[in-house]
Amino acid sequence: MKGTRQGLIKKIIEEQIIETQEDLAEALRASRIKVTQATVSRDIKEMMLIKVPTGDGRYRYAYPLQNTVIFSEERMQRLLHDTVTGCDYSENIVVVKTLPGGANTVASAIDYANWPEVLGTVAGDDNIFVIVKPKSAAPQIVERLKSYMM
Repeated sequence: MKGTRQGLIKKIIEEQIIETQEDLAEALRASRIKVTQATVSRDIKEMMLIKVPTGDGRYRYAYPLQNTVIFSEERMQRLLHDTVTGCDYSENIVVVKTLPGGANTVASAIDYANWPEVLGTVAGDDNIFVIVKPKSAAPQIVERLKSYMM
């Protein structure tokens, strides 16, 4: 089922402008695939979907052509500058705030950056928890993220 669903996701985003996870879930449901938001979020992350500009100030999901280019330093800087509105930390958790619908893409970028201090991320719609180890590294992660936002 997962393979079929992800194949359909690829087809949907190639044929339609899908701006949000909810838009994607609705398109899947229209194709008689029952999904939850959590399932759609996992599929987006696993498929490493990215958001690209549509040319009219909006963004849409797209399937990456080359995984090695997706999370380059330049793309990370552009993504965080365009999407992240702030970040802070408490203990070993960094909280990253994004524009609505941007958290999953930013979380994927952080995950694929392979920073040794980052154990993983959990993304909602506009907030991300970044789990850091050791907790003493949290301030450096916040500073690194902020440097990309400038």
